[in-house]
Amino acid sequence: MKRIFFTVTNDLTYDQRMHRICTTLAENGYLVTLIGYKLAASLPLKQEKFRQKRINCLFKKGKMFYAEYNVRLFFFLLFKRMDAICAIDLDTILPCLSISRWKKIPRIYDAHEFFTGLKEVETRPRIKKFWTRVEKKAVPKFKFGYTVSQSIADEFNRRYGVYYAVIRNMTKLRKLNPSTPSEKFLLYQGAVGEARGFEYLIPAMKRINNNLVICGDGNFMEQLKRLVKDNAVEDKVELKGMLSPDELWTIAQKAGIGMGLAENTGINQYLALPNKFFDYIHAGLPQIVMNFPEYIKLNQQFEVAVLIEDLNPERIADSVNNLLLNDVLYQRLRENCLKAREILNWQQEEKKLLDFYQSVFNQ
Repeated sequence: MKRIFFTVTNDLTYDQRMHRICTTLAENGYLVTLIGYKLAASLPLKQEKFRQKRINCLFKKGKMFYAEYNVRLFFFLLFKRMDAICAIDLDTILPCLSISRWKKIPRIYDAHEFFTGLKEVETRPRIKKFWTRVEKKAVPKFKFGYTVSQSIADEFNRRYGVYYAVIRNMTKLRKLNPSTPSEKFLLYQGAVGEARGFEYLIPAMKRINNNLVICGDGNFMEQLKRLVKDNAVEDKVELKGMLSPDELWTIAQKAGIGMGLAENTGINQYLALPNKFFDYIHAGLPQIVMNFPEYIKLNQQFEVAVLIEDLNPERIADSVNNLLLNDVLYQRLRENCLKAREILNWQQEEKKLLDFYQSVFNQ
C-alpha cells in the first residue's frame, strides 16, 4: 500500500478539493495523510477515510507564520514513512522538495491556483519577488504535477517547461432537491479575498431588489463589511462566514443565482476555474461570471452562465436583473445546469486523478 502525504496551510475542515482528492485515493488503496494548519477557531476534525494532522504555530500570519510552519512541517515529515509527497501550492513546496530529496521519493505539485498570479501577490513587489524566486527554484524540479485548468497548465509549461495534468475542481454528484428555488437570492461562496469583485458587486446591490448571501471568509472580510456599510446595503447583504460543505449545499439549493465575479488583475484570476463554478452548476444555479477563457470554453459547451465583459456595477446589476426577470433565459440555464452536472462531476474527474497517481508509481 503506497503512502502519500499532502501538505496545505489552511484549516482542513473547509478544504473540499483536498477532501475529494484524499477520499478518492484512500478508497482506491492508498494510505493518505493530509497535513494542515491549526487555527484558534478550528473545529474538531471529523473522521475521514484518510489520516489528518494539524500543525500548531506560535505565529498566526505573515512571513513569520510561513517560516515557522515550513520548519515545523519539514521536521514532522522527516520522521514519517512515505512513498510520495504532494505540495499544495507554493506555500508548502520547499519542505516537500527537501523531504523528497532526503527520502528519494516522487514529489508532486498540486497547483490549486497560479500562486504568483494572485492579486495579493502581484500588487506587493517584495512579496511578488520572494514567491517568484520560490516558484522559479522549485516548480521546474517537480516533474509530476496537476492543476485546475488547462490555461494554468499551459502557463506552467510556457514558463517552466513542465507538463502538468488537468484535474478540475469538480463537485461530487449527489441528489438535488427537484423543486425550483423560490427565494432567488444571489449567492457568493468561496474565499473572501482580493480580486473577487466585491468592490463592484456591493455597489451594484443598490440597483438589485434581491438579497445577496456571502458564504466564506478571508483577508478581505473587514473591507467587505465597510463596503456594505458605506453603500447602505446592510439590509440586502448577509455575511454567513465559514460553513461546512453540507451547510453550503443546503443554502445553494435555495438560492437563485450564483455570483462568480473576478478582477482581471493578476494572471491567476484570468486563467482560473474555481470550484464554485461547478458548485453552482450542481445546485442548478444559473450564474454570472466573467468572460475569461475557461468560462468561455465551458459555457460554449453547456450554456450555464451569463458572461459579462467587465466589473462595472451598472453592468453587474443589469445582468442580474435581466436574468431574474427573463424566465425563459433563467429556466434554460437552470435546465442546462441539471444536464451539465451529470457530466461535470467528481465521479468522472477522479478517474484522471487515479490514472495520474498510477503513472507516478509506475515510473
